[in-house]
Amino acid sequence: MIDVHSHIIPGIDDGARTMEMALEMARQTASVGVTHLVCTPHMHWGTFDNTVEMIQEGFNALQTAVAEEGIALNLSWAGEIRINEMVPAWFKEDKLPYLGQKNGKKVLLLEMPHSNMPAGLEQLFRWLISAGVQPLIPHPERNRDVWKRPEKIQWLRNQGCLLQVTAGAFTGRFGEQVQAIAMAMLKDNQIDVVASDTHDIKRRPNDMGEAFEVVSKAASKEKAEALFIYNPAEIVGVPVA
Repeated sequence: MIDVHSHIIPGIDDGARTMEMALEMARQTASVGVTHLVCTPHMHWGTFDNTVEMIQEGFNALQTAVAEEGIALNLSWAGEIRINEMVPAWFKEDKLPYLGQKNGKKVLLLEMPHSNMPAGLEQLFRWLISAGVQPLIPHPERNRDVWKRPEKIQWLRNQGCLLQVTAGAFTGRFGEQVQAIAMAMLKDNQIDVVASDTHDIKRRPNDMGEAFEVVSKAASKEKAEALFIYNPAEIVGVPVA
């Protein structure tokens, strides 16, 4: 499986706090069947003021440690960018780290607040897409505005966004309401990618293996392979057998 969303680089956001913890996360991630993990620390202006340079430095140290420990996990890096007024400026200054590409556009993991869908989204999405950037929205199933108005999920798709559901949503880690939304999105073909969004090995471990089985039973193995392997592999540019 190809996992495009994780907080495993130690010490730079609310994920792994130490290198030891990051290595435990890498082992756990590999144990559930993930072969390639994208490290996506938060870029959240005023909260986690990470830069491309900071992420690259942390990634290099993590990659070296994973190799030294002999953990069978390939790594790459990008970022999870919180929607804010700085995004267009960061784009113009080439300060945005991308997951990869899809249909000739650079894919950006672009996070909404959990509490709401902020004003101006339509204009931001239109601007990014016209500039050659494909928004990939993580965990819409955990957004409170979506809880109130599930039709907002299709609205996001109508704006041209790709959608990434968290693996733990399928396993019930975030409660019955979130699980129900994820299952409805699966039924309605509204999911492009499933990813772990792992932060640690206990509270937010990598649930990709268990979620793959849930999706296989609820839909089909072919659908699970598309969401957990082939679609993310296409974005990241990872060859799959």
